[in-house]
Amino acid sequence: MLNTGQPDWQIGEFVLHNQPFSPVRKFNFNRYWFAKLTKKIITRFAPSPTGFLHIGGARTALFNWVFAQKHAGEMLLRIEDTDRARFSEEANAAIVDGLKWLGITWGDEPISQFSNRQRHAQVAHELLKSGNAYKCYCSADELSQMREDAKKAGRPPRYDGRWRDADPESAPKGVDYVIRIKTPQEQEIVINDLVQAEVRFKTENLDDFILLRSDGTPTYMLAVVVDDHDMQVTHIIRGDDHLTNTARQIVIYQALGWEVPAMAHLPLIHGADGAKMSKRHGAIGVDAYRRMGYLPEALCNYLARLGWSHGDDEFFSMEQMIEWFDLKDLNKGASRFDFAKLESLNAQHIRQAAPKKLFEHMVLLSSELDRPQDYSGLTENKNTVLAMLPELQPRAKTLLDLISLSQFIYAKLPLDIEEKASKHLNDDSRQMMAKIIDVLQEVTEWKPENINARVREFGDENSIKLGKIAQPLRVALTGRVVSAGIFEIMAILGKDESLKRFQDQVSQ
Repeated sequence: MLNTGQPDWQIGEFVLHNQPFSPVRKFNFNRYWFAKLTKKIITRFAPSPTGFLHIGGARTALFNWVFAQKHAGEMLLRIEDTDRARFSEEANAAIVDGLKWLGITWGDEPISQFSNRQRHAQVAHELLKSGNAYKCYCSADELSQMREDAKKAGRPPRYDGRWRDADPESAPKGVDYVIRIKTPQEQEIVINDLVQAEVRFKTENLDDFILLRSDGTPTYMLAVVVDDHDMQVTHIIRGDDHLTNTARQIVIYQALGWEVPAMAHLPLIHGADGAKMSKRHGAIGVDAYRRMGYLPEALCNYLARLGWSHGDDEFFSMEQMIEWFDLKDLNKGASRFDFAKLESLNAQHIRQAAPKKLFEHMVLLSSELDRPQDYSGLTENKNTVLAMLPELQPRAKTLLDLISLSQFIYAKLPLDIEEKASKHLNDDSRQMMAKIIDVLQEVTEWKPENINARVREFGDENSIKLGKIAQPLRVALTGRVVSAGIFEIMAILGKDESLKRFQDQVSQ
């Protein structure tokens, strides 16, 4: 190995000369240097595993992924799990599953921030050694009093820097310390943001924030900077509620002499009424949208339109999104979540989807519904359901609609008739249906057009309008007042099954 005269960092089987990098995941040596030499675009999505993958997080992940895909780059997934008290394995799994369901992929395995804590501590001590950080011995009572004094004086409740230039010899014996960054005074941090444009922060408003706690664990500010640097992240795309965090993190970057990644801060998502997102607005987990019957591509389509636009295009595929995406087209202002628009887009995606793909979604979703045994016939009647789906797709807004609309195919006979549909079955309609059975027995080639023609002839012969015939037949076939076209249903169910259903109602 070359002797560069520089300190080495041992990385598993590899030694990188003067390259501070920690194996926070299974280390891909070739990709690391390829990215470094080619300036390959690398983004990251960094959720905290303390709750579900919410809508805002899903959109952030989507934009990171789409941007990386657009530029033949890569998105990495980092789980920011340093808060062990709030860490949830269930939440962690929900985040990973939610991203997979949306079709968002990442390089290698998810990266655990907690596993890199020794590297974070090492960097904090490097900053201490270089004079860019210092030890602070303030007790909790002292910090509390500091805040009270600042409040009484009308100042922001910040740390007053009393240990910033203190003589190390004055340090109390046996007292734990924290390591604080030595934030430059009377300067400006300028963020040339790819969405928000130029944003400025005065350093005196940032204070000397903590890098390493007294128990040796890193703070969020330090861990994020170290991990983004070590992961070779080129672009950080996240919510604009992180702008102040970015200013603080740039202080750390500058103290370490590291290149600051390009920054893009996304506008937040509000409810339809303009208020902060809550559960009533749709601030629920991605898994909840899946259980509500939304398609992943429809949800991605809708999320992309919350803060980004491509002309007047509302409906587009994932492939088109990647082709069209540009950070310059992101809005600066907050967007509003609208269930009605999401439902409309979902209906469009359902109409455009291949029946085979929809069927797979339906089977998975039906297994999670209450009383899943009621839908066990879905897979047993796969071919019939697949044949029926083109007739049902234009009538469905969600997968739940499709499951409901197709349930008549495999429901136990005689059918249970919906209350509002039962009014179409009376003595007169049953007598008419008995005659229809005899008429339809004569149809030899069981096709929609032939069935249609014979029923219309029957109506003309008996002076009965088609609507008066069709609705009782629809109810007898499906148990509902809304369905696909009755002649298409009869053709797909087959002659024997259709006539049996009519006879069930005649015999009531």
